[in-house]
Amino acid sequence: MSRGVVGGRWIGHWEPEDPGFWARTGRAIANRNLWASIFVEHIGFSVWTLWAVFVLFMGPEYGVDAAGKFFLGATATLVGAILRVPYTFAVARFGGRNWTIVSALLLLIPTVAAAFLVQPGTSYATFVVLAALAGFGGGNFASSMTNINAFFPEGRKGAALGLNAGGGNLGVALIQLIALLIIATAGAGHPKLLLAVYIPLIVISAVVAAIWMDNISSVTGDKGAFFLALKERHTGIMSVLYIGTFGSFIGYAFAFGLVLQTQFGRTPLQATAVTFIGPLIGSFIRPLGGMLADRLGGARVSSVNFLLMAVSALICIGATALNSLGLFTTGFILLFVFSGIGNGSTYKMIPAIFRRQALERVAAGADESAALQHARRISGGAIGLISAVGALGGLLINLAFRSSFAATKTGTPAFWAFLAFYLLCAAITFAVYQRRAAGVRI
Repeated sequence: MSRGVVGGRWIGHWEPEDPGFWARTGRAIANRNLWASIFVEHIGFSVWTLWAVFVLFMGPEYGVDAAGKFFLGATATLVGAILRVPYTFAVARFGGRNWTIVSALLLLIPTVAAAFLVQPGTSYATFVVLAALAGFGGGNFASSMTNINAFFPEGRKGAALGLNAGGGNLGVALIQLIALLIIATAGAGHPKLLLAVYIPLIVISAVVAAIWMDNISSVTGDKGAFFLALKERHTGIMSVLYIGTFGSFIGYAFAFGLVLQTQFGRTPLQATAVTFIGPLIGSFIRPLGGMLADRLGGARVSSVNFLLMAVSALICIGATALNSLGLFTTGFILLFVFSGIGNGSTYKMIPAIFRRQALERVAAGADESAALQHARRISGGAIGLISAVGALGGLLINLAFRSSFAATKTGTPAFWAFLAFYLLCAAITFAVYQRRAAGVRI
């Protein structure tokens, strides 16, 4: 490993598909970068979903109704999704380690601003701006996944990307657990205590990235990967599928507590006592989705998983008709479980699709090294683009709930829409990636 410019650490030679290289030095370096990346991404997810927690603290004195609170969550989700595209470019431009440090420090902007402005009497427009700034945390996912994707060989990408994403997703559950502790001990009138926890953690995460992470020279300056991925039809297809998995996870993470409060009259303490469970289980189970995909194939796991998500949505619909809080909570938590598994399995499919294309070109006479390098480039670009589009699912879910509650005072119409979309995703996965006639079997 050689020392390079801007004080960063640059690795000039990286061949994870070479078993000898991987055994000698690759595995240790990749794992070190993975665990540091997980920590930074974890904090990023917490900051991104900060307003899913803040709205639970916002009582009548804030003057914000349920529709306004859903819109705050939608705003944070939208900005985080948009930022995923430039964040993916940033890895290629600055290096994975260097950008991870910067992206961690950017999280100080929404948290420090909130420390001064989250209080009764602040205008709703200001709350919208603060929620938008929290979107910085959403961008971290794309740069982290693009970076870690380059460190691991194909056979280990499913588990590595699953651990990276799952560890990051845990930030959603942890911030809700901390909020529960604050509400239970200090009451719902002290949201700023949350920031007293996270501002120091942001600084620590930047230091961890500086000490433990590296840049890979072969993926820096690769500005064309995104545009190569943009031309691929599989990028568009996988973006739709990722809306169904990650879009569901992040959308439900923002909405769960508000739905419980609005539909079942739960207090802030009662809501936070439950809302962390879904994101917690969904985060822990995401690596399992990647591992199952490594073993059984991502398409097979994903198609079955979408059907199970549809069943979970149906349970929520039935629970609403029965006015059963217990059954509704069970169905909602199952949505987190299966969205978590689907996150891992669909993400595993992305590099597998482009590697399969590369192997087909090699079989037709192309140079193997060049073809596989091209596959790594395009999968890195596709990961950023797909993660950005997929995150928009969180926006759609919050807007769907907002419209649903405005029209019927329940989430039933929204759940019917979700159910139909999951069935569509299952059909797409089967038709494009499982049938041999489709030309690509993943």
